[in-house]
Amino acid sequence: MSEQNPPGLDLARLAAHLERECPGLIRGPLSGEVVQGGRSNLTYRVTDGTGRWVVRRPPLGHVLATAHDMSREHRVISALRSTAVPVPKTLLLCEDPEVIGAPFYVMEHVDGTPYRTADQLAPLGAERTREVVLALPETLVALHDVDPEAVGLAGFGRPEGFLERQLRRWNKQLEASRSRELPGIDELRTALGGTLPDSPRPTVVHGDFRLDNVLVDADDKVAAVLDWEMSTLGDPLTDLGLLAMYSERQDVPDSPVSTTSGAPGHPEAAELIERYAALSGRDVSRINWYTAFAYFKLAVILEGIHYRFTLGQTVGAGFDRIGELVPVFIDNGLTILRKG
Repeated sequence: MSEQNPPGLDLARLAAHLERECPGLIRGPLSGEVVQGGRSNLTYRVTDGTGRWVVRRPPLGHVLATAHDMSREHRVISALRSTAVPVPKTLLLCEDPEVIGAPFYVMEHVDGTPYRTADQLAPLGAERTREVVLALPETLVALHDVDPEAVGLAGFGRPEGFLERQLRRWNKQLEASRSRELPGIDELRTALGGTLPDSPRPTVVHGDFRLDNVLVDADDKVAAVLDWEMSTLGDPLTDLGLLAMYSERQDVPDSPVSTTSGAPGHPEAAELIERYAALSGRDVSRINWYTAFAYFKLAVILEGIHYRFTLGQTVGAGFDRIGELVPVFIDNGLTILRKG
């Protein structure tokens, strides 16, 4: 680990705060590094040479606190600690931006691997890969079985009209980054709005549930579910639809969008859906709508990235190809929605 301050984290100030708030936790100078792979909020791995912890804070230069609410992430992870959902133990929430320049929280470090690509999964072999991926619907069922009120999450979201609000939100995001013709995007949005399913009983929703947002331990078990920044109370099948979308094979060579679906032994989306239905008892007959909605959301996200790239606001490997993927995800969404 680097002993230099990683971007956005003053280790000396962090150490002083931890010594005040958690006496005896740390036993020497801290070193740390940024954990790669995060989508938005910044994640750091920190150690004093003996103990290890993880720190989460909003992205650098961020000004809209409501979009990167550290107290919200801390709240849901802390609430789920007493349930069957595997989450890290939270240690500290600091809402004072004066300490390191932004609100942050600290949680225990959990050993495990976040499998982000098919190439990373491949060394496990087909049988182990299958078991790892089949653990995802089981974990999702455990999350959706949590009674929000019983764990102190009543009022964590507004489940009434959840799907309508989600569509409005993502349409607003689309309009904010619309800079070119996108054939089919308006058709997809309109079709989704015209065929809204009746939501089942609301549950805690992760909001971005997929393989690379969990840690898998040496026994191929889910050790922790991470990245709760989009969690809320809402329709549980939005989580399943997103998982199904990321489990579909994407016919895009060398895609900059990570997916594990091409790994040998990776179960098809249909099997994951069936497993979820069998374990949860929920009606999944409208899952194609939820999967199409997931494609719509990802198309909007990718278009936003493409738009920022054209403005020179986003740099890095793969960003120059993001725009090529948007029509693919639009077409995939339309195709699966037409299946009913």
